[in-house]
Amino acid sequence: MSEARDFVQQFNKESELRIVALTGAGISTDSGIPDFRSPGGIWTKRQPIQYQDFVSVEESRLEDWDRRFEMLEFFAKAKPNAAHLALTSLARSGQLDMLVTQNVDGLHQLAGFPEDRLIEIHGNSTFASCLSCGERAELEDQRAYVEAGRSPVCLNCGGLLKAAVVSFGQQMNEADLIRAAESARDCGLFLVLGSSLVVHPAAQLPAIAVQGGAELVILNGEETPLDSIASTVIRTPLAQTFSGFLQDIAQNP
Repeated sequence: MSEARDFVQQFNKESELRIVALTGAGISTDSGIPDFRSPGGIWTKRQPIQYQDFVSVEESRLEDWDRRFEMLEFFAKAKPNAAHLALTSLARSGQLDMLVTQNVDGLHQLAGFPEDRLIEIHGNSTFASCLSCGERAELEDQRAYVEAGRSPVCLNCGGLLKAAVVSFGQQMNEADLIRAAESARDCGLFLVLGSSLVVHPAAQLPAIAVQGGAELVILNGEETPLDSIASTVIRTPLAQTFSGFLQDIAQNP
């Protein structure tokens, strides 16, 4: 742990490097949010709702909404941890150029991360949006409709409301994908925090960075398919590892 903390401290001194980071479920587990894909998680207990079923089958919509409310209970209790806050600090100092997250929990926003440098490649599950006009809606405001057995609809246009996460079978935002790939290609240091690097297309970003000449550092609790091309691999818990980083900033503002 001490060696990992010493290494992480160097991120604050790499002022010449253009840093891009990718975060996955492992950065949020220390905040109390379980990895929903891991054994016993929501997605291992229930079959995923396909996007086409959501838009065409009422029962599928209600099932999806029920899951969103279940996940919302975890999100409501969670707070950003030291790793989230460290990334925010790097961004505010101008050292972290872009953050791509696979997470849908909104913790990076709660940590104050700049919106213009954040790409939520899988969307956000803490609020809803209209599939027709894009109007935002709060999840809790839809609970009464779901409990009454009716799919929530947009108050603006009457279109279907859906959690703003990218569902299985739903097309990802192409502009976000292009922006993420370009950021990875142009960076000097690519950080992976808490991602198993098995879910594509996000898993391709570290390889794109290395092909562009960047150094790759992977901080994850388990092995990843890209460990062999990383210059450094750290296995220690993220929140503990970055706690020293924040202490250093506090002592040396």
